[in-house]
Amino acid sequence: MTPRSYLDWNATAPLRPEAKAAMVAAMEVVGNPSSVHAEGRAAKALMEHARGQIAAALGADGADLVFTSGATEAAALACAGRGLRCAEVEHEAVSAWCAADLAADRAGQVAVSDPPRSALQYANSETGILQTLPEGLAVSDLTQAFGKVPLAFNWLGADMGLVSAHKLGGPKGIGALVIRRGLDITAQIRGGGQEMGRRAGTENLIGIAGFAAAAEAAARDLANGIWDQVAEIRNILESALSAEANETISVGKGAARLPNTLCLVTPGWKGETQVMQMDLAGFAVSAGSACSSGKVKASRVLRAMGFDDTAAASALRVSIGPDTTKDQALRFAEAWTALYRKARARV
Repeated sequence: MTPRSYLDWNATAPLRPEAKAAMVAAMEVVGNPSSVHAEGRAAKALMEHARGQIAAALGADGADLVFTSGATEAAALACAGRGLRCAEVEHEAVSAWCAADLAADRAGQVAVSDPPRSALQYANSETGILQTLPEGLAVSDLTQAFGKVPLAFNWLGADMGLVSAHKLGGPKGIGALVIRRGLDITAQIRGGGQEMGRRAGTENLIGIAGFAAAAEAAARDLANGIWDQVAEIRNILESALSAEANETISVGKGAARLPNTLCLVTPGWKGETQVMQMDLAGFAVSAGSACSSGKVKASRVLRAMGFDDTAAASALRVSIGPDTTKDQALRFAEAWTALYRKARARV
């Protein structure tokens, strides 16, 4: 029996062994980081060491790092009540708090006229398209870019950035808001003085330890050129599919984008249908953002880029990672092409 191939890394990356080991070790740490006794101090030391590891991997030395339950909570902490603007290509965790009235062009690029009052993602989770961030930007969602492309928060020019552990091989349920030091924000979760008074609640020490280990490992992979190899496999897959289905649009092809992401639009062949068919064939892929999966509707990202409803409902996202092999990519291409031919024969 042919093993399944996991090609949905933008939804969540497999847990890295380094992260698992760090989490197991953290389970032995008894104390609460807010306690002043020896056990509490040991827990606090572990947490602050992890905070430094993540900041270093993110190029955010000297910035404040506030731990949250994930990037969604970090978005709320960064954006709530600030009257920010964004485009519809943003993840809904951001656009839920902003006036989504900025325009994206057909290439997915967003023009920002008022950076201090705007939010703009660094990389799109559905298309992989990268943005050029303007100086003085209020908030940037760094979730998909962190660990996949070179970036340093201190050089981005943004006041705040959102990150999540499980997108780079850490555990689910832990993330962070990175804040330019000296910037004031209003806590959304109150009742304790944790996280410098910006986020109440006992810190998730086990998740934080796993996040730090994953961030360090991701930084090593990036420095060692692992994601360049991932891009090569993505490009092989893209070429194989394009050769068989010339009507299929590869969104973002030729533009700056994440090295692992392939967004395919085959007008009239619904994305949900493709996801189910490929699942039965042994491949885990998606029709867009994991937070939108299962909803039978057109991609709001593609609609914002000017695609009509039929095309926007016909998207398939393939997102690979360092564990993906050339053989898996070619087997996917073979399976997808066979289904494509059947779908077109019924038209």
